[in-house]
Amino acid sequence: MLSTQIIKRMKQLSNLDRVLDAAMELPLEQQEMLVQILKNRIIESRRDEIASDAAASIAEFQAGRLKVQTAAEAIQELREYLNNPNPADV
Repeated sequence: MLSTQIIKRMKQLSNLDRVLDAAMELPLEQQEMLVQILKNRIIESRRDEIASDAAASIAEFQAGRLKVQTAAEAIQELREYLNNPNPADV
């Protein structure tokens, strides 16, 4: 029996195939415009995501849930994490 995740993934691929087929029917100039529009929207989405993450981090810091560290301390903590990952974080 197929899991719901597999079925969902198959539907997404089917939708993607339909979108790609429709895009290939466009004239070349419009295909290039579509690519540029998609790139710009992806960039904007990434910016929004970064801004949201930054706002959440600032709120955490202002609430006192983050500690102030030097760059050397942060690098050391990162090295320790990478060398000894916690299974709960993976």
